[in-house]
Amino acid sequence: MSQNSSFLNKPETALRRAEELVSIQQPNASLALLHEVLSSRRHKTWSPTYEKIILLYLDLCLALNRPREAKDGLHQYRNLSQSQAPGSLESVIKQLMEKAETKCKEARDAVERGESLVVPPTVAGEGDRLVENPEDDADDEAFYDTPQSILLSTMSADPEKAQRDTALLLPALKFLWEVYRAVLDILKSNSKLERLYHGVAVNALKFCGEYKRRVEFRRLSDMMRMHLGNLQKYGLMSRFEEGKSSNKVRGWEGWTAESIELHLQTRFVQLETASSLRLYTEGFRTVEDIYNILQISRARRKIPGVNIPPPKAKIMAAYYEKLTNLFWVSENYLFHAFAWYKYYSLCKEYNRGMSAETRQMQASAVLLAALSIPKNTSDIRKNKPATGDRLAIQSTVEDDIAKEKMARMATLLGFHTREPSREAILAEIRAKNIMDDVPQYLRELYVILEATTDPLDMVEKARPLLDTLRRETGVLADGVAASGDVDDAAEDTALGRYVKPLTNVLLLKLIFNISAAYHTISLDHVKKLTSGLGVSFEQMEKSIVLSSQSRALSVRIDHRAGCIRFGSAALERRAALYADVRSTLESEHIATLERKVVIEKRKEEAERIIQEKLREEERQRKQEEMARKAEEERRLARESKMREKEKIQKIQDEMDALEKKRYLTAMGRSVENMTAEELKEVDTAALAKEHAEKANKKKEEAERKIKEAARQLDHLVRAVRIEELPRIKASYEAKIKEDRENYEREVVEKAKQAKEQWTLDVKEKKELIECSVFDYSSVFESRIMAARKIVHEKLCKQEDERAELEAENGKLARARKRKEDEKRRLIEEEERRIREEEERKEEEERLRREEQKRLREQELEKKELARMNELREREARERQERAQPPLSSGLGDTSATSEGKYVPPARRGGGASMGGGTGGASRWGSDRGGGYGGGRYEGRDSGRDRVNDRDRDRNRVSHLSLQSAIPTW
Repeated sequence: MSQNSSFLNKPETALRRAEELVSIQQPNASLALLHEVLSSRRHKTWSPTYEKIILLYLDLCLALNRPREAKDGLHQYRNLSQSQAPGSLESVIKQLMEKAETKCKEARDAVERGESLVVPPTVAGEGDRLVENPEDDADDEAFYDTPQSILLSTMSADPEKAQRDTALLLPALKFLWEVYRAVLDILKSNSKLERLYHGVAVNALKFCGEYKRRVEFRRLSDMMRMHLGNLQKYGLMSRFEEGKSSNKVRGWEGWTAESIELHLQTRFVQLETASSLRLYTEGFRTVEDIYNILQISRARRKIPGVNIPPPKAKIMAAYYEKLTNLFWVSENYLFHAFAWYKYYSLCKEYNRGMSAETRQMQASAVLLAALSIPKNTSDIRKNKPATGDRLAIQSTVEDDIAKEKMARMATLLGFHTREPSREAILAEIRAKNIMDDVPQYLRELYVILEATTDPLDMVEKARPLLDTLRRETGVLADGVAASGDVDDAAEDTALGRYVKPLTNVLLLKLIFNISAAYHTISLDHVKKLTSGLGVSFEQMEKSIVLSSQSRALSVRIDHRAGCIRFGSAALERRAALYADVRSTLESEHIATLERKVVIEKRKEEAERIIQEKLREEERQRKQEEMARKAEEERRLARESKMREKEKIQKIQDEMDALEKKRYLTAMGRSVENMTAEELKEVDTAALAKEHAEKANKKKEEAERKIKEAARQLDHLVRAVRIEELPRIKASYEAKIKEDRENYEREVVEKAKQAKEQWTLDVKEKKELIECSVFDYSSVFESRIMAARKIVHEKLCKQEDERAELEAENGKLARARKRKEDEKRRLIEEEERRIREEEERKEEEERLRREEQKRLREQELEKKELARMNELREREARERQERAQPPLSSGLGDTSATSEGKYVPPARRGGGASMGGGTGGASRWGSDRGGGYGGGRYEGRDSGRDRVNDRDRDRNRVSHLSLQSAIPTW
């Protein structure tokens, strides 16, 4: 036990002793004492004294430059205060970070001023270094002993400054870096201190950017990416566990809108830091992290009942604004243009207060960024006539991989296009009418770069437009600036930085247009064409070299002749090379085929071995699967039977309970307060009987009431009918009288109307006769009928022709049908013949098999008969041998034998055996060679015995025949 263990009884005592040790200049002993108090398991209840202890402990670690001890102390205090006093942990971490950052700034200021600070010595060999971590030793190389730092120290122009850096600044940087790492590791899954985690992460990112710590930035990015991956993998809760904390990540309470926004803001700072440090790979990986966070937000919004809004448009606009800078410094002009497009779209849609000047500037930036994208081969050569040249570049595997990477990056950034390209972004610009917000001179510049193909006036038209762009962005003022100064100034403006890329695109397009129009052109003419662009001939020559290296153009600069030649001048050397290739083509082809055969054999052998192994594994797997399935089926069957029994019993109990409740309810009893045990005690039969009796009484009472009501209703109806009879008769007579009067009046009225109609008809007929209308109508009728007759005859003729044609077609159809029927009949007869032939063959085969079977049975029967005959003969011989009289003195028993009675084998020759003689003692006789002396056994010579033997043999043969006839399966 340590010598300071006596102070572990109370934390207050240990704190007081540590302060005393500090006052007498023993910080190492004080640090060891405080560490022992923090790591002790005796006191695990937080109190304000522990906060004072950890603050003093961290101050000592900072003064002695002990980052490992500080990390261990923070972990111990985290375990002590995380659940009881998270606010205290937050306060301690903030104070530690402020002090460490302040010390780092003081060290840097001292180094810049050339001063020296008094650094307390760290005792490396005292043994009081509490935590040993090999990983921390590896991290020290990033600060001290890396080869780069050693080389830079030898090449430094100020060795004293390098020494001051090593002695003062680097220890402070290392301590601050270790503090950042420890705090982030402590707070990685603490939802209560999530804001503190992101604040520390932002400070750490700014630390890496301010002090140019590229290695630390990579490690910090990996650490934060690992934390995000753990939360994404283990911290997501399912939709059925909403409202419950995940058990896999301690302290993490799930994703909220605030946590998602904090992660996005931290990644934006990380993206900006990667851009400032020119670590573009880390920047792209940060983009993937942001995409994963957005996917988390999208997944959480799909969960029912979770109200998490999408990321704010302001946050996404800031994200794309940072992407514009990242892609610009990494010279990725394609995605720089896409980022500007997304930023402009978000600002235009959500920023209602955006001024017209800002909108024009952003639209101009989108257009200029798209135009600054270098054109690929297909874009450059699309206006060039197809002459069948050999310079057409085919797609290679590298091109496909690059295209796939570009498409993946576009998906990560939310650019909804399958093939991000210059044409795609320009098409979006045209479709969204962004050109309407662009100044006129930029539209003209767009037309020149996209549509103009004349190399002689293309530069002349573009030069004033580029000068206008420089002038609008404030690059050119009241005089003519040098070309180098113009480029440097253009880089400092938002739109002026596009002047140089636009100039390169213009030069590249000019070179290709010249190659389409000329085979050879002088350098002076090219210089004349490019004069006024502010581009030196060296830059022009560099563009030509880059275009030739990209295999888009075959061009040579001939300085001796002072010209540029397009096309290839080494065709003769290529012809000789091709001839050499053709001469060795056949031998190489044969060698390739032989090698292919060997490779195929090896592949077949390897595939055979693999297939055999797979088949064996599959067989074992199937056996195991079958065994497992059989066991599972048996288990499921047992469980199913048990569940079925339980289900049936439960249903029966529920039905009984329902029936009892129904009876009790019908009888007027309350069942709401009755328990299941009380219901079980109730007798269903008694309830049914009681209910039936009450129901019968109720039924009888109801029937009595119905009969009484019917009798009363009968009396009432009879009285009513008696009273209403005189009134019905009077009403009937009045109705008859009224109907008779109405009828007479209607008859008179109809006769009057008929007479008037007749008079009118006679008058009209007379008028028609006077006008000969009927004569004209007869003539008209005859004409109409003649015309109709002609039409009728024509229709009849057509109908006859149609009928004839239909009859003929019907005849043909019937003939065709008969032909088809005959063909079908022949086919059916052939099929029936084939089927009958097959049936006949099958029947013959069946008869042949039956005949063979019968022959086998006969053969078996013959063999059985022969065996039986042999058996009878053997038995006869045995009887004859037994019938021979014995030669011994025991002749007294011959009377029984001669009388035909049965003698047991034990008594046969018993006299001889009991008398001890040798004659007749054996079953087959004692004198095998001499026989029995000619005697014959007459014991079973009677006719009855012979008949019985014959019947028994016949029955035995029949039984064997039946057995042989029974088929065996």
